[in-house]
Amino acid sequence: MLFECVDVFSQIKRSPQNPFDIRKTMPESSSKPKVDVKTMRAEAWEKAEKALKKGQPNKALDLLREADPNGEHANTLRIAGSSVWELAKKSKSRAEYRQAAGLLRDAVKANSRDKTSGSAYNSLLNEMQDLGISEYRIPPLFSSGTPTPFGLMAILGVLVIGLGGLKVFTDNVNDNALTGDVLMEVSWTDRDGVDHAGKIWISLDDSNAPMHAESFRINVNEGRYDGVIFHRIVDNFMIQGGDFENNDGTGGHAGKFFGYCKTATGVEQTDTCSDDETKWVVPAEFGETHDAGVIAAARSADDNSAGSQFYLVDSTGAKTLDGKYSAFGMAYKGEIDGVETTGIDVIDAISQVECQTPDSNDGVCQDNTSSKSVHPVTIDSAILIDESGSSWWPF
Repeated sequence: MLFECVDVFSQIKRSPQNPFDIRKTMPESSSKPKVDVKTMRAEAWEKAEKALKKGQPNKALDLLREADPNGEHANTLRIAGSSVWELAKKSKSRAEYRQAAGLLRDAVKANSRDKTSGSAYNSLLNEMQDLGISEYRIPPLFSSGTPTPFGLMAILGVLVIGLGGLKVFTDNVNDNALTGDVLMEVSWTDRDGVDHAGKIWISLDDSNAPMHAESFRINVNEGRYDGVIFHRIVDNFMIQGGDFENNDGTGGHAGKFFGYCKTATGVEQTDTCSDDETKWVVPAEFGETHDAGVIAAARSADDNSAGSQFYLVDSTGAKTLDGKYSAFGMAYKGEIDGVETTGIDVIDAISQVECQTPDSNDGVCQDNTSSKSVHPVTIDSAILIDESGSSWWPF
């Protein structure tokens, strides 16, 4: 049982410089046959599509980056969009979904007659709608020179309120809410005594768990998780941390007041603690499944008692917790000692550290023991990062 001991690409930016100019790499000797760049590009597209069909989207993207680094051709954009879409399905990253939509949208613009691009774009938008992911983080004011519905509302706001109205209008739309993914830097020592540094990229589920996502972002933005340890580790299950008050599983609180208070008798829906953040908790949001890599809220016995503590599920998964604990995001990418990997790989590596257990358990972190690591596993920093990225090729 998990508990607290007492828990766009609205526009794709492309660099004006070409980081891989095929023409500059061609040999100058006239004795060698001249390479047909168009043929090379066509071959790259064919290889990329084959890689995508084999379930190798990253390989497909590598081929596209080399053949058409500026994304100047519709085929490149279409295949790249489909590849990023495949990555998004696995990571559940809202940023990658929007990135895929941006690429396919540009593919349609580049070649409006290509029915394959149009069909893929529409299918992706339908999937995003089902997942509650908007195509743009901020709706565009104009499309092809024509005001969008959002743009018409903004223009009306300017006419009614005055020249300062647009800023007020957009500020109200955004409501100053924090957005974006979370980048967590962690450090640990493995069972052989070797120190490691890692990173975990986490996307948050604003559709199924908006309050948990908001609370987590606020605590991250306030720097509350920096220096906090994972105080409970269970191999083949999860790693738990986030107690920024006591570092032992007995403390922590929600990032804002959600109408529920921790009281002497449990949790109540009341406003009596609205000015006492130490009693703030997040009510249950049982909408997301406990797949491998999920981040979820730890809590005490009451369903509505989640505070700041969270756990990351390792590769085993934890479907038995569905409907009992609030999952609110996904670790979609990772890094160990500078080498890119999956978020799940980082979680697995941490869950396999040596724990303070009897000799009969051989140091394996188990839930029937203290589950505390011999060497501290530390969140060195946790920050909010922009979903949008910078250019089309660094997927």
